Amino acid sequence: MARFVCTLALLTVLAASPARADTGILAIGDFGVGGERERRTGTAVESFAGRHQVDALVTLGDNDYTELPRAFRANWLGAFGWAAADGLLVAGTLGNHDARVDGGRYEFELLGMPGRYYRRRVGDVALFLLDSNRIGDVQLRWLDSVLASTTAPWKVVAFHHPAFSCGGYQGDARVRRLLLPIFERNDVDLVLSAHDHNYQRFAPRRGVTYVVHGGGGARLYPLTSCPRGFPRRVAARKAHGWLYLYATADALRVRAVGRWGGIHDDFLIYP
Repeated sequence: MARFVCTLALLTVLAASPARADTGILAIGDFGVGGERERRTGTAVESFAGRHQVDALVTLGDNDYTELPRAFRANWLGAFGWAAADGLLVAGTLGNHDARVDGGRYEFELLGMPGRYYRRRVGDVALFLLDSNRIGDVQLRWLDSVLASTTAPWKVVAFHHPAFSCGGYQGDARVRRLLLPIFERNDVDLVLSAHDHNYQRFAPRRGVTYVVHGGGGARLYPLTSCPRGFPRRVAARKAHGWLYLYATADALRVRAVGRWGGIHDDFLIYP
């Protein structure tokens, strides 16, 4: 089933008559710098959440650059402890820094993770949270099965290493080879990743839209030209911030939100 993407700049009708969201999801990656810098990010995200419908907070990996379990706990609770306290679903994924200590298991409890990969349902959105550090046959078979069986109107997959990226990294060949065929045959709508410390969105490839946002708080990476064969990059910004997904039965709206509240990108995905 094909999905159609349209930028909000072209949608004057929707601008005049905005729909009320059924489900709101925040996603942030590469934020785990610790200390006051992480607390300021957490405060900015909390302020945004207080003005919008938000039901879940998803992490896109590199939740902890300290690689110290005790420091991670203090940093997370100091910056993002409000999420669970406010009743939000918290769903984490592991980045390369997280996996260096005990395979990232020390983060599982605070980030609502039953394991390295799992799924969650938030309103009309089915979330599939993967571990892109280790993409083995068991995870691949599980993903193929749960994507095929879900009845949710929207399928969103999140993990750390992007399939396509043109900046500090040039995408991950393992992800492209192993995961993209599963996404395409199971009508995934949106794939979220981080790892590259910037924001990038690519034109849909066989119905799947790929978004990178690793601007959660770590030092930003420059943007570069994309390799031949990548989908066309339609939006990019070297900026800190996070993502806001706003799902209704009719459309999935995605915004790239800047640290100071500005909107860097705003687009819709249609059934």
